[in-house]
Amino acid sequence: MKKNKLGLPAQIVISLILGIVVGLVCYFVEGGPAFTTNYLKPFGTIFVNLLKFIVVPVVLFSMIDGIISMDDMKKVGSVGWKTVAYFMITTAIACVIGLVFANIFRAANLFPTLHLQEGAVWDKATSANFMDTLVNIFPSNMWEAFRTSNMLQVIVIALFFGGAILSAGKKGALCRDIVVSFNEVINRLMAFIISLSPIGVFTMMAWVVATQGAEILGSLALVILCAYLGYIVHAVVVYSASVAVFAKMSPLAFFKGAAAAMIFAFTSTSSTASLPVSKECAEDLGADKDIAAFVLPLGATVNMDGTAIYQCVATIFLATCVGMELTLGQMVTVVVTATLASIGTAGVSGAGMIMLAMVLTAMGIPVDMIMIIYGVDRLFDMGRTCLNVTGDISCSLCVTTWENNRAAKAVPQK
Repeated sequence: MKKNKLGLPAQIVISLILGIVVGLVCYFVEGGPAFTTNYLKPFGTIFVNLLKFIVVPVVLFSMIDGIISMDDMKKVGSVGWKTVAYFMITTAIACVIGLVFANIFRAANLFPTLHLQEGAVWDKATSANFMDTLVNIFPSNMWEAFRTSNMLQVIVIALFFGGAILSAGKKGALCRDIVVSFNEVINRLMAFIISLSPIGVFTMMAWVVATQGAEILGSLALVILCAYLGYIVHAVVVYSASVAVFAKMSPLAFFKGAAAAMIFAFTSTSSTASLPVSKECAEDLGADKDIAAFVLPLGATVNMDGTAIYQCVATIFLATCVGMELTLGQMVTVVVTATLASIGTAGVSGAGMIMLAMVLTAMGIPVDMIMIIYGVDRLFDMGRTCLNVTGDISCSLCVTTWENNRAAKAVPQK
């Protein structure tokens, strides 16, 4: 008789719990945090490196394969605008949710009033010019885009090659076959790397809890709680409503199916590194393979619902610290700035912090105030990355349903 094996989501959940337990034990044991940093975190880093290594070929070949499988550039365009519209609308809603919770906490005097430590200065970018970003997504060197893992450039390369193979018709048959073959090989390799997920989740979670446990109990605990309430409400309300109304799927089934990707995103704090797991979860939930191959890489780069909630909460909190009270008009400006910045900062390292710097500048709040929360940014980042990845999967399901409905209407009635 065959032994029943635990599925990957169950293995990841168990690894997460074990990681928290081991992390807490190490936190209270002398030398424990150093042990997790020196001997556990390296294994997590190796796993994340493997995922980053496979991400570029996964995005490149899966997107090209998805485009040529659609066999219609009109469908590619249809999928594209629906995806971007979904991301922009949900990001705007996320901003509103973040502002609501932040103002509730501020009105209840739950935010601590903290001050900058002497000498703390924010010396990184405070803006990301949209036109510069637009220019930079078009690569001048294809191999450089692959080397630096510039995902927007990789996506553009995939779009160009996919469209060119389609337009070449029969003469592009060999390229089509090569892409399909490479895609299958990459998927097999990806499956092996994903099977190592429990190890990566356990080691990364143990390290985070052991080294940052004190920060969770510190003066910023209520600010972190406010952000996480926003993350949870956005996931439960917006994504549940999306999959229930458009994809006709039970929210419980959705979250159960997306759990593996959500947990991995939570521990790795990287939407890009989570792509292989997200792709598998989305397809298991019923997303069209071609559409998932298009939506998920794009979402990992430009979808920032979690980041939007975080920066709204952070803006209200930091405004409280400097004694400012934002007007309704300023809050509307925060929503607009944050939503547009989610596209304008795409592909920039540390995009979340750059977006926050942009919003603070627009509000007239000293940008150096970022240093108050910079030390615990990873704790915010875990939740916002988890939310971003969840949104990517929900979008792939909704777009799949919309495209299936469009195709059904296009079939002539007898």
